[in-house]
Amino acid sequence: MTEWITAIVEQMGYWAIALLMLLENVFPPIPSEVIMPLAGYTAADGGLNIILVIISGTIGTVTGAAFWWWLASKCGERRLKKLADSHGRWLTLSASDIEHIDDWFDRHGSWAIPVAHIIPGMRTLISIPAGLFGTTFARFVILTTLGSAVWNSVLAGAGYFLGKQFSAVDRYLGPAGLAIMAAVLLYYLYRVITFKPSAENA
Repeated sequence: MTEWITAIVEQMGYWAIALLMLLENVFPPIPSEVIMPLAGYTAADGGLNIILVIISGTIGTVTGAAFWWWLASKCGERRLKKLADSHGRWLTLSASDIEHIDDWFDRHGSWAIPVAHIIPGMRTLISIPAGLFGTTFARFVILTTLGSAVWNSVLAGAGYFLGKQFSAVDRYLGPAGLAIMAAVLLYYLYRVITFKPSAENA
């Protein structure tokens, strides 16, 4: 899988990075913890510019996050919860998930947006309360860009500097990437199998 991602990034360049990161925020098939280090490694190998790698990844992240902000702002909390319980199995998003992230957002305010982008599983969900509770789109984009740019810089930078040692990358990055993706897949399947709509919406 890591070879597949690297091949796509080498062929499509920055467009591939932006697209993969967009998908990671809408429907996370491949985590950013795999995408960005591999993109950074490709930059270290001379195929891409590391700054443009980070910018591309951040654009993809913000675009994907903006989709959830827009959906939440248009639907409203009650309608979104019903939608999640009716059709959220394959996104593993239920009304109770929305309630949990709403509570977290209430405690931390809009500054929870950049913080959530370094927490796996939170970076997608945080866009929902931001859209529900009136965070303006401009503020949302600024805070999302801030959080995602920092996190993407860390991930891409790790791949870039590790990429200087090809043998280390070949030995560790591949197995680590596969382990992360396997863990994400297993967790996703667990969420799909155990998905239950809220009693009030069932």
